[in-house]
Amino acid sequence: MAASREPGLLDDVRRHARPLQGIRADAALVRAAAAHRLVLIGEASHGTHEFYAFRAELTQQLVEHHGCRAVVIEGDWPDTWRVNRWVRGLDGGTPDDALAGFQRFPTWMWRNTVMRDFIVWLRAFNMGRAPWEQCGVYGMDLYSLFGSVKAVLQYLDRTDAEAARRARRRYACFDHFQQDLQAYGYAAGFGAGLSCENAVLAQLRDLMEQRTPEDDDPDALFHAQQNAKLVHDAEQYYRSMFRGRASSWNLRDLHMVDTLQALQGHLHERMGSPPRMAVWAHNSHLGDASATQMHDQGEWNVGELVRQRWGEEAFLIGATTYEGTVRAASEWDEPGVAKTVRPGLAGSWEALFHDTGLGDFVLEPHADPHLRRLLDLPLLERAIGVIYLPESERHSHYFDARIGMQFDAIVHLDQTRSLEPIADCVEPEGVEVPETYPEGT
Repeated sequence: MAASREPGLLDDVRRHARPLQGIRADAALVRAAAAHRLVLIGEASHGTHEFYAFRAELTQQLVEHHGCRAVVIEGDWPDTWRVNRWVRGLDGGTPDDALAGFQRFPTWMWRNTVMRDFIVWLRAFNMGRAPWEQCGVYGMDLYSLFGSVKAVLQYLDRTDAEAARRARRRYACFDHFQQDLQAYGYAAGFGAGLSCENAVLAQLRDLMEQRTPEDDDPDALFHAQQNAKLVHDAEQYYRSMFRGRASSWNLRDLHMVDTLQALQGHLHERMGSPPRMAVWAHNSHLGDASATQMHDQGEWNVGELVRQRWGEEAFLIGATTYEGTVRAASEWDEPGVAKTVRPGLAGSWEALFHDTGLGDFVLEPHADPHLRRLLDLPLLERAIGVIYLPESERHSHYFDARIGMQFDAIVHLDQTRSLEPIADCVEPEGVEVPETYPEGT
């Protein structure tokens, strides 16, 4: 149960908060973020315009003035690779073409007007720069098992015909389930059917032992290896789904962090120095889980693991809102619509921040030891994923959090509006439901 407010907390927040003008990141926050190699920029929902716009604006500052060379998003590796090639000028077409790979529900999460504007800006920034001076866009999620299988086979068809034949025999294991990964997970997880575990592990080992052909794109083998790693980790993820939420959640976030580490190593080798990277995902992934109710449920997340691996090189930013509208669905695989966000519940961080009367502001918990102690009290925090159920909001969308430990900085945007999808963004049919339902984070 979340604690009630301690006297003086509201006044301390007012005293230490820095008001924001519009959605522009203030100079002090940019400087604080730029002092770290890994900047995690969260959001309290997957469908809020201001969260995306603030994150894009802060990242532009880091790219243009502070050497950020990778933007890593809560999207799948092969879908995002298409965006990466476009922003680096390796593929033509329109920005909508670049984003068209995001076909899995919820399509509006990355095929939206803010994302389109950001990649247009990033492509213009990259033009005329050497490859090692460009900033790329990469995905760290693991839902694209079949898309990653296709990418591995395409690479091997081009470089090693015999290896491609072996890979097809191994990946044919999944054909028995006709791309129904929940059916595969149930059968493999309970020993009721064929398991592909050994086949995907053998394929991953083969690819990790390969060397880049002298005349090949230096990123091509890394791309194939990451796809093989995704197939391996996704197979584990779907096999674990029926063992409980914590097991599959932990595997997913571990995959995300392993992807960050692999990407950092690859870019370090290519650039000659460790890159600065910006990471875009939900607060539930990027805030430190050990400071929240997730810890009590046996769950870890990206933020907690990043702090363990990168220490003080990491900077965690969370975003909150009090009320407005949000793009979300009522059921999995339904179209996203603009839904009214109820005012933050009494006893929540959102309600406390609204009561300051400051509107939009930035708060850095470490600015003052007394403030940090107060912000480490457990209050409710809201998380809206791609599903929003206001009628069951307390149960579906709130959890206890000690926000001072959870984040290094908090951006509160008091009134926010729904994210706008690009015009041709239509939800696909028949997509698997992940373990995060109904929150969908």
